[in-house]
Amino acid sequence: MESVLSGDLIYVLAFGLAGLGFALGPIVLVHFISARRTRNYAHKTEQFIECGMDPIGDAWIRYSAVYYLYALVFVAFAVDVLYLVPVALVYRDDIKDSFIRDFGEMCLFVGILSLVIVYAWKKGVFEWKRKLNKP
Repeated sequence: MESVLSGDLIYVLAFGLAGLGFALGPIVLVHFISARRTRNYAHKTEQFIECGMDPIGDAWIRYSAVYYLYALVFVAFAVDVLYLVPVALVYRDDIKDSFIRDFGEMCLFVGILSLVIVYAWKKGVFEWKRKLNKP
């Protein structure tokens, strides 16, 4: 009984050390790889960006709400692909049994998601109008 318990304890200890290694490894690695000269060396600590180049213009840019709606439409169809690929792989093998029902369900799913495009089109999400500020 003791040998089985100590064997299990060794596995738990090994997984714990591996987890600790994965948690602390990147921190130690970054410490050895990171640059030693900081932004203070180049007297650029007052800048808001850290690329090392002098900024041109103001850093505050107003994005239109259309940009965010466009991104949400993209996310909706990315999720669509996440659901359709596994379904297509599963239904590839069972094509004889219930093809009409399964194909109908997939068409209904894609049809409902295509209503997102129709809605976004009606709202004008795909029309990118740039507003220029005149001084």
